[in-house]
Amino acid sequence: MNSLQSQSSPKSDVSDKQTLLAVLQFLKKNNLKCTEELLKKEAGVTDDDVKPQSVGQSESDVANALAAYKSSDDPTRYTDYYTDLKTFIESCLDVHKVELYLILYPVFVHMYLELVYNQHERHAMEFFHKFSGEQEYYYQDDLKQLSSVTKREHMRGNQLMDNFKASRFIIKMSRDSYNHLKRYLQENQMKPLLTIIQEHLFIDVFDGVPRNKQQITATGGGLLGEAERDANKAKVFYGLLKEPDINIPVDDDDEAPEGEDKPKKKKAKKDPLLMRKSKNDPHAPQSNRIPLPELKDQDKLEKINSFREAIKRVRIGADQMPTVCFYSITNAHQGVTTVNVCEDSSLMSAGFADSTIRVFTLTPSKLRGMKSGDDLEIIDKDSDDVLERMMDDRSSSEVKSLVGHSGPVYATDISHDKKFLISSSEDGSVRLWSLLTWSNLVCYKGHQYPVWDAKFSPHGHYFVSCGHDRTARLWSTDHYQPLRIYAGHLSDVDCVEFHPNSNYIVTGSSDRVVRMWDNQSGNCVRTFTGHKGPIHKMCFSPDGRFIATGGVDKTILLWDIASGNMLAQLKGHTQAVYSLTFSREGSVLSSGGLDSCVKIWDVNRVLQEYDTDSDATIPSSLQVNDNANLLLGSFPTKQTSVLCVHFTRKNLLLASGPVAI
Repeated sequence: MNSLQSQSSPKSDVSDKQTLLAVLQFLKKNNLKCTEELLKKEAGVTDDDVKPQSVGQSESDVANALAAYKSSDDPTRYTDYYTDLKTFIESCLDVHKVELYLILYPVFVHMYLELVYNQHERHAMEFFHKFSGEQEYYYQDDLKQLSSVTKREHMRGNQLMDNFKASRFIIKMSRDSYNHLKRYLQENQMKPLLTIIQEHLFIDVFDGVPRNKQQITATGGGLLGEAERDANKAKVFYGLLKEPDINIPVDDDDEAPEGEDKPKKKKAKKDPLLMRKSKNDPHAPQSNRIPLPELKDQDKLEKINSFREAIKRVRIGADQMPTVCFYSITNAHQGVTTVNVCEDSSLMSAGFADSTIRVFTLTPSKLRGMKSGDDLEIIDKDSDDVLERMMDDRSSSEVKSLVGHSGPVYATDISHDKKFLISSSEDGSVRLWSLLTWSNLVCYKGHQYPVWDAKFSPHGHYFVSCGHDRTARLWSTDHYQPLRIYAGHLSDVDCVEFHPNSNYIVTGSSDRVVRMWDNQSGNCVRTFTGHKGPIHKMCFSPDGRFIATGGVDKTILLWDIASGNMLAQLKGHTQAVYSLTFSREGSVLSSGGLDSCVKIWDVNRVLQEYDTDSDATIPSSLQVNDNANLLLGSFPTKQTSVLCVHFTRKNLLLASGPVAI
C-alpha cells in the first residue's frame, strides 16, 4: 500500500494458511475429527501439514516472534524520539494533524515493548508513565493490561501482547498526510520509528482530502485500529428470501352476519415489508444457497397468523410513539442474567446465575407438558387435534423451570416454532431443550470456556454460539459437532445474531469490532469499527439492510450492510446498552440498558438524511449522523435494568428486566 511497508508486508496467502493450520491443530487437539476432516477436504490440506507442534517448537515460535523487538538502540533516546514525533505532528497544519495523531498510540506501545524486551526495565517504566496518560480514553483499559508487562518473561502469554505481535495496527491516512510523515522520518533518519512503522503498522493510504476529527473518532477505537477498506468489498446478499405462496383464508370477523348487507370496506394497505418478501429481491440470496428446512403444515399456519396480525399493525414513528408494556422480574435473588421474548411474543425465557432457566407465558394460555407414554398410546393418532390431545392439562402452570447447567446461564433463545429452547452457560456447554416435554435433549460441547451468547436461526434447524475462546460456532440441531468455526476476533466474542435470511451471522467482541460472516463459505465479509468498548447487543432491521450495535460505551451505532458504512451514532444512554430491537416495519429502534431506561430512536430520519451517493472508498467523504433530535423519547423505570426489548407483530413494545434488590 505504501513504500514504508513495501519490503516487509506479509503475503496474505501465507497469513491465511497459518490461520488455517492453527484452526486445524486446534480441532485435532480437541478431538473434533469430523470437523477437522471436512475442513481439510475443503482446503485441500494433507495430514502432514497439520502435525501437532511440540512444546519446544511452540516456544521457539514465540521466541522468534518476540525477536522482532530486539534492538541495539540507545534506550535513553526513545523518549526523545517519541517527543520529537509529537512535536512534528503538533507543528503540522490542522488538516493533517488529526490524522497524524493516529500513529502515536501504536508507536508508543511498540516502543515500550522494545524497551521491555531488551531489558531496559527502568527506562521502559519511565517511558510508560510519561506518555500513557496522553493516549485516547478508549485505550486506557488496554494500557492497564500492558502495564503488567515489565519484564521479558511477562511478554509470553499476555493476550494484548500476543495481539500486537501477531497483527498489524491499521491506520487510514490521506496521501498528503502520509507524504508529510514519510518526508519527516526519512529526513531525520529516525531508525527506531521507521522500523516500528515498517514491521508493526499498516497505513492504508487513500486519495482525497484528509479526514476531520469527527470522521476519525467515529471509526476509531478498535483494539488494533480500523478496518481496511478492502475488508467491506465482498458481495453481501442482504435481501430477504422469497416467501412461499400460501393461501390466506378470510377471517370470520371480516364476513358480515347473515341477512345484513355487507358493508363496503376500504382496501387494506399492504405492508411494504410483506410485499418485498413475496417478490424476488435482487439483493436476496438463492433459496438453495444454504440448506434450509422445508415448511411444515404447522409452520404455514403460523405464517398465516403472522400475516393477519401484520395487517393490523400500528405504524409508529415521530408522530405516533409506541405503547410500552414492561415485565419486571421480582424477588430474583438468584440473579437474572438474560431475558428473551419469542418471535410471536407469547413466551418469555430468563436465565439465572444459579444455573436455572425459567420460561413464562405472556398469554392467558398456560404452559403444559406432554402426557406420559401410557396415556399417549390410547390417543387417536388420526384425529385432527392430535397435538392438542397429547398435552397434559394437569401439568399446566404459568412458569416452567429447566435445570441442567452447572454454571450461570448467560443466554436463552426460543425457536420460532416454540418447540425448542437453546441456552449457553459458564460451564462451556450449549443445551437444547424441548418445550413439549420440558427436558434437556442435547448438550453441545465445543467451546473450551464460558459461552456468552446463543441464537436460533429465523428459519430453524441452525443455531450459533460464541464465547470466551474468541470464536463463534454454527451448529445444527441434528449434529453434535459444529458445522462452522468463525475465528478472527482478538478477544471474547460477547454476542451473536442471525441475519433475517439465515445466510449470515454477525458477532460483537470485546476487541471493539463487529464482524459479519458468510455461513456458506465461513469467510468474514464485513468488519465494522467505531465502538469504544465491548459490544453486548446487535440487531438487524426487518429488511436485512441495516444493523444496530450497542455496548459498554453507551453508544448505539447504525450501519449500512451494503456499503459497510456507519450511518449514525445514537447517544443518550448513561450506562451500558444491553438490548436493541427494530419495530416490525423498521421505522424506529428501541434500546435499553443498565441505566434503567427504554429509549426510542428515529430510524426513518437517519435514512432520509443519508447520502447514498457518497463514495465508500474515500473515507473523508463519509458523514455520520449524530443529531440529538434522533431520540424520540425515553421511558425510565424506577430501578429496573432493561435486559430485553421486543416489538410484537402489532408493534406493541415489550420490555423486561430484574428489579434491583
